[in-house]
Amino acid sequence: MNHPNEQFVSGELTVRPVMSYRDMGDFINVPWLIYADDPLWVPPLRLERRFHFSKYNPFLQHGEWQAWVAYHHRRPVGRISAQIDTLHRQRYGDDTGHFGLLECVNDTNVFTALMLHAEAWLAARHTRHVTGPFNLSINQECGILVNGFDTPPAVMMPHTAYWYPQLLESHEYFPAKDLLAYRIAVDFDPPPVMKQLIKRHAGQIQVRPLNRKQLAAEMEVLRDIFNDAWSENWGFVPFTEAEFAELGNSLKHLVSDDYVQIAEVNGQPAAFMVALPNLNEVLAELDGRLFPFGWLKLIKKLKRHEIRTARIPLMGVRRQYHNTTLGMALACTVIEAPKKIGIAHGIREVELSWILEDNKSMRSILENIGSTEYKRYRIYGKTL
Repeated sequence: MNHPNEQFVSGELTVRPVMSYRDMGDFINVPWLIYADDPLWVPPLRLERRFHFSKYNPFLQHGEWQAWVAYHHRRPVGRISAQIDTLHRQRYGDDTGHFGLLECVNDTNVFTALMLHAEAWLAARHTRHVTGPFNLSINQECGILVNGFDTPPAVMMPHTAYWYPQLLESHEYFPAKDLLAYRIAVDFDPPPVMKQLIKRHAGQIQVRPLNRKQLAAEMEVLRDIFNDAWSENWGFVPFTEAEFAELGNSLKHLVSDDYVQIAEVNGQPAAFMVALPNLNEVLAELDGRLFPFGWLKLIKKLKRHEIRTARIPLMGVRRQYHNTTLGMALACTVIEAPKKIGIAHGIREVELSWILEDNKSMRSILENIGSTEYKRYRIYGKTL
């Protein structure tokens, strides 16, 4: 992380760059202030946040970032980050940059001070087109919640304050893209057309769980399918090998092999689905602390199948099958896979997220099987 020395001071309002271990502690703790009275907010694990914001984050192999904390009378009242992703610039231009990790009290002066710092840092790096929030990239948590404030977030999805859209729009940020979250009962009954489609191509498609004994190779298979499947989507940035390897290391401790399903066509991997038990059900009770007893509660609930909701964060079908009946059958097959898995693990409801608002084919499939949109997140943009 870079450590600029600039500092914004207006009366008792001060914005300082994160430069030390203690500064990072203030940065991590800001959400506890913002959501103190919000029963639906789920505190992240402080230890995990420390790691995520450290030099070990594989994002830093292709990106740089800076964080700031706003103080009023020495009390943290807001935070923000700015980042440059070289992989994003390679695809979308050398004048692109992002902001993220935005949290602040409902105060225009605090928000403006934070945003001016982020924009100045980005402008100094030749950025003209800013989008966000990304925490820290589009392949991690992203977006501002604009609909669905009445339910808690699923694991690895954001929950943001209701005043952020107004603050962003007042600072000349415009809606760039909406991301949708759908949910469905795990025991859904597929419509006849879906059953027929799967049956029609049953001879070509074989579905299998993750092979944990070859985890590194399996993660590369999933990464290859994902990067191919999503390559033409809005905002796409490819997962690097290191980023997907880190994901694999996390998954192997949290999910059983059948939470990852790989569909093959004539023996060749063609589509996949990754499901996660909704750990937020447990994290909501831990207040960000895994020790001394939080980890025991987490492991116990996983082993006893006491978590009742799940999320599908990753899914993809190879591009060569897009716009074909076989491709539709692949998508339907991996979407139906969580049904048996969920029932076996005590899951009652599944979130499918996120889906681009203009991904009409996927939205059509999800709505035809009975899922409903229940949350909407928004990416904002601005030209400096």
